[in-house]
Amino acid sequence: MNDTQMAPERVLVAGGAGFLGSHLCRRLLDEGHQVICLDSFLTGKRRNIAPLLDHPDFSVLRHDVINPIRLDIRPTRIYNLACPASPQHYQADPVHTLRTCVEGAFNLLEVARAAGARILQASTSEVYGDPHVHPQPEAYRGNVNILGLRSCYDEGKRCAETLFSDYGRRKHVRVKIARIFNTYGPLMSQSDGRVVSNFIVQALSGRSLTVYGDGSQTRSLCYVDDMIDGLTRMMESDESFRGPVNLGCPHESTVLDIARRIRRLVGADVPVEFRPLPSDDPIQRCPDILLARRHLDWWPRVGLDAGLQKTIAYFAQTVAAAPASPKIIESFPGGCKVFSD
Repeated sequence: MNDTQMAPERVLVAGGAGFLGSHLCRRLLDEGHQVICLDSFLTGKRRNIAPLLDHPDFSVLRHDVINPIRLDIRPTRIYNLACPASPQHYQADPVHTLRTCVEGAFNLLEVARAAGARILQASTSEVYGDPHVHPQPEAYRGNVNILGLRSCYDEGKRCAETLFSDYGRRKHVRVKIARIFNTYGPLMSQSDGRVVSNFIVQALSGRSLTVYGDGSQTRSLCYVDDMIDGLTRMMESDESFRGPVNLGCPHESTVLDIARRIRRLVGADVPVEFRPLPSDDPIQRCPDILLARRHLDWWPRVGLDAGLQKTIAYFAQTVAAAPASPKIIESFPGGCKVFSD
């Protein structure tokens, strides 16, 4: 694997104002790269990138990836994180979610082809559906309900992987595919409906912790800094290794255990409230990360309690904050724009 500390690149981060995208933008700027954050701001937040707006190597392009992207951006690296990742958000407009996954991948691949750029698809553990194989290796083809409520995202990401694979084989685009498992950390949305953010917000607010099902279903939680390290390592890995590669924590925790951990770390004396399990919610999800260890020398370093403490500290400062609506205040050459409240 090549060293991730490389010569400066011109990097396009699609979905750069989202949870993972904004962390990635910050990491790339810290490494000395020029970064263009492309985001529709449908779920991405201005406040996520607010600390970056004054950086001389950072610019923002407001754009929906379902529409063709101007080819004169000329990036040398492209990360495709442009899709809402929580069921609550991607189910709000399933047709747009599917178009974001498929048409967005196509449009970004065309930019990569025109620019000769290397491009990484941020895929998902959702491609495995409710798996019959455990833990899930990359060779497992999954158990996805193609007509279910989650299929707009699951099938959209599967199709995006097919597009990336075919562009690599037939059009000689330098593609990478990473399958992201459950990730948590600062800058998560309060309202994304995910296990960690739900429990923390509820505990900090003194409300009951909502557990769906009996809480025995498992999740494998990876702290965001570890995930960003995995993504950048995958981008800069040997060109012969295209993936897909699983990125996630190989250690499972039950949803009920996560709830109890967060309650303990917050110091909240609140009950757990059980509700029916949503349709197609996976019972087990855990990555086999042998390929990531072998090709990327990567595995998660941040322990669960340590990561949860950092995430709780973030939410403790922001749980009462009102959401911000971005507006354009300055245009940059080449169509890049900066947003402000």
